[in-house]
Amino acid sequence: MSTPLRKGFKKISSLKDKKVRKNLSVKLRAKAHSTLRAIRDGTSRPLVIGDKIISKDSPVFIIAEIGVNHDGKVEIAKRLISEAKKAGADAVKFQKRHLTATYQKKLLDNPEQFDQAFHYLIPLLKEFEFNEEEYVAIKAHADNVGILIFATPFDEPSVDFIESIINPPLYKVASADLTNLPLLEKLLATKKPLILSTGMSTIEEIVETVGFLDKNKANYALLHCQSTYPAGNDTINLSFMKSLKDDFGAIVGYSGHERGIEPTLAAVGLGAKIVERHITHDKTALGPDHTASLNPDEFAEMVTKIRSIEEALGTSTRRVSRGEAMSRLTLRKSLVANIEIEKNEIFTREMIASKSPGNGISPFRLYDLIGRKAARLISKDELFTEEDLGFIKRIFENSAPPSNWGLKARFIEIPTLSLFKPEPKFLEFHLNDKDLEFSFPASAKYPFDFIVHAPEYQGKTHIDLASNDDALWENSIRVMQATINKTRDASKHFNLRSKPKIVIHVGGMSLSTNVNPEKLFDRAITAFKRLDATDVELLPENLPAFGWFFSGLWYINFFGNKDEIVRFCEELNLKMCLDLSHAWLYTQHAKVDYIDYIKTLAPYTAHLHIADGRGTQKEGLQIGEGDVPFDEVFELLEKYLPDRGKETSWVPEIWQGHMNEYHEFKIAIEKLANYQLIGKK
Repeated sequence: MSTPLRKGFKKISSLKDKKVRKNLSVKLRAKAHSTLRAIRDGTSRPLVIGDKIISKDSPVFIIAEIGVNHDGKVEIAKRLISEAKKAGADAVKFQKRHLTATYQKKLLDNPEQFDQAFHYLIPLLKEFEFNEEEYVAIKAHADNVGILIFATPFDEPSVDFIESIINPPLYKVASADLTNLPLLEKLLATKKPLILSTGMSTIEEIVETVGFLDKNKANYALLHCQSTYPAGNDTINLSFMKSLKDDFGAIVGYSGHERGIEPTLAAVGLGAKIVERHITHDKTALGPDHTASLNPDEFAEMVTKIRSIEEALGTSTRRVSRGEAMSRLTLRKSLVANIEIEKNEIFTREMIASKSPGNGISPFRLYDLIGRKAARLISKDELFTEEDLGFIKRIFENSAPPSNWGLKARFIEIPTLSLFKPEPKFLEFHLNDKDLEFSFPASAKYPFDFIVHAPEYQGKTHIDLASNDDALWENSIRVMQATINKTRDASKHFNLRSKPKIVIHVGGMSLSTNVNPEKLFDRAITAFKRLDATDVELLPENLPAFGWFFSGLWYINFFGNKDEIVRFCEELNLKMCLDLSHAWLYTQHAKVDYIDYIKTLAPYTAHLHIADGRGTQKEGLQIGEGDVPFDEVFELLEKYLPDRGKETSWVPEIWQGHMNEYHEFKIAIEKLANYQLIGKK
C-alpha cells in the first residue's frame, strides 16, 4: 500500500465520529483495492497444487488440518492421515515450529512469567513437535495412502525444514503471520502457491499484505477465518467472504474453528473454493485445537455434504437438465393442427391448438406459423414441424461416414427413415414393452442391418437383472428372454451381416445407494446365464451413477465401475456397448480418470453410443455441448477397440435427436465425421 493510503487510514482511525470514520474508510479502502488491482497482472489466477487446479469453477479443495492434534505421536498422525483420506479430504496439513525462532528465549524458558495462555501452550508445543525422522515417517505414510501433505511454517527455519523433508506443492500461512513480511519473503522464494488465513486481521492489514504479494507476483488464495477456538456463530461473519472475493479478486476459502459443520457448509454456498477444518482422534485430548476439531465421522459427513452442495450450486448458466427435459416432454405443450389442413392452405389462428407432448414446435412459435402456407397435408391433432415453419437446415445430404454407423429408431418409425439421406447401415431399435407385441408385415424386408436396445420398463416397474427383489428379478429375466425371442423373429425382415446385437441395461437401480455390489454382481451373472441367447449377441451397456426412471432420479449401483464391467464380460465371455456419455457421468461422480476408463473398456467394446455429457447427470448432449474430450477419446479408441474399430458399430445418441427430420442426429454425424475412426476415409 502506498504511503498516502497508509497515512489516510491512520488519519481516519483518529476521527471520533464512527459513522464518518466508517464511510471514509470504505472509500479509501476501495481506492486501495483499485490500486492493487491495477498492479495485478490479470485477474485472480488459479492455484496449481500438485495435479489439482483450484479456480472459481473447480471443486472445493478440502484440507484436513492435523496441526498438532497428533499429540506428538507418529501413530496418531498416521491414523489421522488415513482417516482424512477415507473421509475424502484432498490434503492433510501439519504445523512446524522451530521454537527458538518462533518465540523469545525468555518466553520458552519461563512461560509462567507471561500471559496465562503461554503457561498451557508452550509445554505442549515442546512435547508435540516432530523431529526430522518423524516427519519422514508421516510423509511416507501420506504418500502411501495417496493424499497430499503440506504444512504451516511458523518461522523461517521451519520453511527450510519443510522444503527438505516434505517438499510440498504449496504452503499455508497462519492468521498470526499474515503481517510477517520476513516469513512471507522466505515463502515467496520457494516459488510455491500460498494459502493465507485472514483471522485476527484488520482490513488495513489484509490490504497491506495483498499489496506486498501482488507486487511480488505471488500465486495465492485468501481464507476467511475467525481465530477463536472454538468460534461462536455470532463471531464468524461469513459475509466478509464476499468482500475478500470482490475487493481482492483472489480465490477465497474458509478456515473454520466452530463446533459443528453448518458455517462451513454455508461458506461453500457463498463461494469458498478451499475449506480447512481440524481433524482429531479425541475432542477431549490435551492441546489447543481438539475442541474446535471434527472427529473422522464428522469430517466425512462434512465432505459428503460439501460435494452435495457443489452439485446443487451448479453453474451461473441456466441449462435444462435431463430430468427437466423429460418433464418438458410430458408436461409442456406443442403446436398441433386443430383441423385437417390441406397442402397450400394458409395457416390461421383457428387451425392451430396446443397439446402435449412437448416434443414438437413450441407454442412460442404460434405467430411464426400463422400466415405461412402449408407445404404438406397435415392431419387433425398432428404435430407441426420445423418444416412447416420453413426453417429446416438441409445438412448431411450427400455424404456419410464410411464406418459402420446407424440411427436410433422405433419399429413404428421405419417408414419415416425415407427422410434420412443417405440411409444408415443399421438401425438400433430402442424397445418398450409394447414393442414386444409389434408385428412386421409378413413380406416386409428392409435394407438395414439392425440392433435392439432392450426395454427398461415393464408396465409400471423397471427392468433389473441385478435386483434383490425376487419378483422383480424373475419378471426382468422373463422380459429379457421375450426381447431375445422378438429379436430372433424380427431378424428375417432385415439385411443381417452378423448376429443381431441386443444392448442391455443390466440393472442395480434403487432410490438409495446400495452397499453390496458383490451381491448385485452375482444376481446379474445368474440372470444372464438363465437367458437362451442362441443366434444373438448380448451387449451389456456401461451405466452412469444416476438414471431417470418414472420421471425421478434414481441411483444406479451396478455396471459403472470399469473393473466390475471387465470382470462381468470376462466371466460370461461377452462384449459390451460402450456409452461415452454414460462413461463421463460415471467418472465425474466416482472421481476417476475418464481417459483411463475408456482405455480399460475399449478392448471389450463391440458397439458405441456417442453423445456428449456434463457433470454427473447431463447425458445425451449434442457433440461439443458438454465436456467429453472427443479428440483424446477417438485417438484412444483407434488403438484399443477390437480390430482398431474397423467393425465397431456406432450410433449418435443425442437426446430427442430424431425430432424435426432427425435434425440433431444429422448435426452429430456431421461433427463426428471429422474423426479418423468413424468419419474420414
